[in-house]
Amino acid sequence: MKLSRRIGRIRPSATLSINAKAKALSRSGVSIINFGIGEPGFDTPENIRKAAMESICSGQTRYTAVGGIDELKDAVCGAVKADYGLSYGRENVLISCGGKHALYNLFMTLLDPGDEVIIPSPYWVSYPDMIDLAGAKQVIAPCTEKDGFMLQAADLERAITPNTRLLILNSPSNPTGKYYGADELKALAEVLLRHENVLIASDDIYYRILFGGRKWVSLGMVEEKLRGRIFIINGVSKTYCMTGWRIGYLIGDPMVIKAATDFQSQVTSNPSSISQWASVEALTGDQKSAVEMTQTFEKRCKLVLERISDLGEVSCVEPDGTFYVFPDFSAHFGKKFGGRTINGSLDLTDFLMEEAHVAVVPGNAFGEDNCLRFSYALSMEEIEQGFDAVKKALKKLGRG
Repeated sequence: MKLSRRIGRIRPSATLSINAKAKALSRSGVSIINFGIGEPGFDTPENIRKAAMESICSGQTRYTAVGGIDELKDAVCGAVKADYGLSYGRENVLISCGGKHALYNLFMTLLDPGDEVIIPSPYWVSYPDMIDLAGAKQVIAPCTEKDGFMLQAADLERAITPNTRLLILNSPSNPTGKYYGADELKALAEVLLRHENVLIASDDIYYRILFGGRKWVSLGMVEEKLRGRIFIINGVSKTYCMTGWRIGYLIGDPMVIKAATDFQSQVTSNPSSISQWASVEALTGDQKSAVEMTQTFEKRCKLVLERISDLGEVSCVEPDGTFYVFPDFSAHFGKKFGGRTINGSLDLTDFLMEEAHVAVVPGNAFGEDNCLRFSYALSMEEIEQGFDAVKKALKKLGRG
């Protein structure tokens, strides 16, 4: 059967592939500690689950408006007003089937063949493929460990061409956990102000998961002149442990939002009505669970950093938030075990899966082959056990 050229350009999601392999090994009786998980390991808070059940009992189970119910749009606007200090109306909001869907709607609405999209690297695994599907050209802007894997103003300037249509900025970042503070954002804003045709996709999906008392700040908060060019992408998945509920949202210019809504109408129509009502409660209800979850992740992060420092020959940029670390294991490349050579992150990932029974995600999926991504959406006990196994496995590698 002949498939389209378009579908041939898609790479399977590395995170989903790792999870599938880990689950397959588990089914065969092998106990796997899975650091590849890209979702919080907590139940959806009770008040949100109750809101979903109440929506079912009250008959809120039919089609809604394509772009989402007004109550959820109002809740989104209220959350952005409280957390960003920015004012938006319903006409600025599109509710979609998850943050990924919101991003894809934006790309398909804005991009034409020949348009260029700047993607700072390391990047979330899906950005390049979605850009390809939209027919545009990805321009990877490598960010170094020395700079905390964060885009520098000079590198942004070099990446911009007359064809640049969009910059993607993810803060705090998957996979590094790094966060752009006010000073870093102001430096990028100075560059963007000189290039009026460049729009910005601000992927803020982890914005509530910040450590060390950091306060949320975004590009539109530090530079008012850029606000009309910024599109905020967010959702309830990470903050409220609602990954399976599939609710994301896109905020921005009303004309673009209307066009993106029209696009969504021909692809999925509205998101789940039940999930939308649950999300109203998530955004407007008690936030205690979200705060406690972030505190738990911060404790886990400290433990993970301690265990990484104990591995030897591994460096790691300290995260500012999320539930990921992205340590550099390249000192182990070139080593051998059992007739095989570790030539990169994919080889090391396979080695750790087979020898340590630990699942991680190879850095090449994020555009940085020297590193591996570890999620600490696990218990403290699992983290300890996992790093014990990693340390033991690494000692088996030699230069012979």
